[in-house]
Amino acid sequence: MTFFLGIALALGCALTTNLGFLYKHRGARAAAAVDFRHPVRSARALFGSRLFAIGMLIACGSWIFHIGAMAMVPLSVVQMVLAGGIVLLAIMAERCYGAAVGGRQWAGLGMTAVGLVLLGISLPAVHGAHSRYSVAGMIAFEAGLIVIGTLLILGPRIGAPRHHHGVMLGAASGILFGVSDIGIKALTGLIGAHGALGFASPWLAVTVGASIVAFFSSARALQDGEAVPVIAVTSTAANVSGIVGGLVVFGDPFPTSAVGIAFQVVAFVLVVVAAWFTPAPVRVAATAA
Repeated sequence: MTFFLGIALALGCALTTNLGFLYKHRGARAAAAVDFRHPVRSARALFGSRLFAIGMLIACGSWIFHIGAMAMVPLSVVQMVLAGGIVLLAIMAERCYGAAVGGRQWAGLGMTAVGLVLLGISLPAVHGAHSRYSVAGMIAFEAGLIVIGTLLILGPRIGAPRHHHGVMLGAASGILFGVSDIGIKALTGLIGAHGALGFASPWLAVTVGASIVAFFSSARALQDGEAVPVIAVTSTAANVSGIVGGLVVFGDPFPTSAVGIAFQVVAFVLVVVAAWFTPAPVRVAATAA
């Protein structure tokens, strides 16, 4: 029962995350450009936009769903369910933004759906939320993600094409959201074992710091890039970071049979390929506003 409740919370998170992103995109476009050197002024400008504030309110509800799901089921399972949010993104983008979703995009969405089905039928019996982790593995994995995210934020300053900076910032924010998710997953286990003392963990500071940087990076990405590609790459980067983190850091279970292993490998490959395959050619109508 707990497992299925966790999956339901993850599905709710997928829906509200993309809805919040679409609102934040419209709101961020109406606000002054984010300046990383002036975070307070940038935050004031963003929240001064009514649509961005609504998007953040929806995102807070999504965050609660996400924490609840991570407390009940393995992190990699939660992230695989969230990967299905790309389907919801395409549907909502068509309705709200007049986006043209072509055959390539629907093929990518189909691969995501098949991957999720294969994952579901190949999962072994899950006992507990898999919140235990290796400290050394956690430090190495989180540090690696932070370095990658930082390099993506620097982007043009280190020679990357400036016209791709919106998508690069989206990827950076997704990776840093992944850092935050992994930290939250560790905290759920510590709080479950030690109560309020679990908040004394250094992972709380890592989670808060990564979330703050991801917030500004995501907002600037939404200002610099088109809605669907930026949201899709942000979600994909967060999902892949969480999936790999669940397997590497928390030891999320793999099936023991050869068929089950093959199904899971194909499922992960399909989701990753679909994430790359889907967003690129989507065109957003200029009359979105």
